[in-house]
Amino acid sequence: MAIRMTYPTAVVLEAIVAGFGYGFEIIDATGLGAGTVYPILRRLEGEGHVRSKWERVARARAEGRPPRRTYRLTASGEELLEEVRSRYPGVDRLLDGGAEGARA
Repeated sequence: MAIRMTYPTAVVLEAIVAGFGYGFEIIDATGLGAGTVYPILRRLEGEGHVRSKWERVARARAEGRPPRRTYRLTASGEELLEEVRSRYPGVDRLLDGGAEGARA
């Protein structure tokens, strides 16, 4: 595991797995600032633990907003998540309800 495993990194991983897929959603769900979340996402992507994809511009324009970059865990991200959960017990319960619960 080459990535520096901090508690905020663990929280970001949990947010992604809970269904919070894009940056502002992760920021809102975790309470972490953009200056924390985006560098973590870049490191996770650089290490191959997450993969990102830009949504189609036409969809974003139809909704009157800029395109979103969404993130999802890769196979190595799933392995990292297991390490995170053993290092930070209880972190998996921080965002119970996931993205669906947050929108309910």
